[in-house]
Amino acid sequence: MGIEEKNLEFEKLSESKKFILENLNFDKPDVGIILGTGLGGVADRIEDQVEIPYQKILNFPISTVKGHEGMLIGGKLSGKKVCAMKGRFHYYEGYDMGKVTYGAKLLCFLGIDTLIVSNAAGGLNPQFSRGDIMIITDHINLFPEHPLRGSSDERLGPRFTDMYNTYDKDLIKLAEVTALDTGIKVRKGIYLGLQGPTFETAAEYRMIRTIGADAVGMSTVPEVIVARWMGSKVLGLSIISDMGLPDALEPINHEMVLKASIEAEPKLSELVINIVERL
Repeated sequence: MGIEEKNLEFEKLSESKKFILENLNFDKPDVGIILGTGLGGVADRIEDQVEIPYQKILNFPISTVKGHEGMLIGGKLSGKKVCAMKGRFHYYEGYDMGKVTYGAKLLCFLGIDTLIVSNAAGGLNPQFSRGDIMIITDHINLFPEHPLRGSSDERLGPRFTDMYNTYDKDLIKLAEVTALDTGIKVRKGIYLGLQGPTFETAAEYRMIRTIGADAVGMSTVPEVIVARWMGSKVLGLSIISDMGLPDALEPINHEMVLKASIEAEPKLSELVINIVERL
């Protein structure tokens, strides 16, 4: 995003917000949800749905990746007013960070209190297994561009953003208790974000694990940064779609990631639905 375009961001978000609120049956969502690779099942449980294709939303990018449908869905989930992004945008698609994070910014601009963000990630912790659900406790940002780089509009957030409590401790506790009550096994760990679209080499997996990450992926971190910049609380959840153990590495492709995500999706959907109910 160039400086001139970034300076118009408040106005662009205002146009998008106006269009969305004209199509929804409520004036402000309580919760925003970003559904990652193969994780669109939560959207099917939203009641009184209004579906808005991304291409119809003013100023909105278009999702180009298989497993990311490209639909904004508004309605009620567990009695809460929600807006869910069925499909997200990635830096590797060729978008700059302004477009990568536009959906997350728009959810926050609509007035959500809480953002729930999910993804599929490669597991690095040898105690993890394919199909596990990991509650994100923190992240490491290794993207080559920062989403807040450039001019800053104080109407959206501060110039310098405190990343304390990035993944809200109360929401993490709520997710743990909810998982225990519903019999869903969860892990906790640190997520590291990389540009992609290549999967990591064995040496890269070893480096990532050495610097403290439990899982690695190609999304989420930029969205979480802008959500905290704009004052929303964040809960992050990963499906461990494959294991990146450098000394026992196996071939991986996107279809395998999708398959693992789809298999684990019912557990994640149940968890998210119950978490939203308890917010």
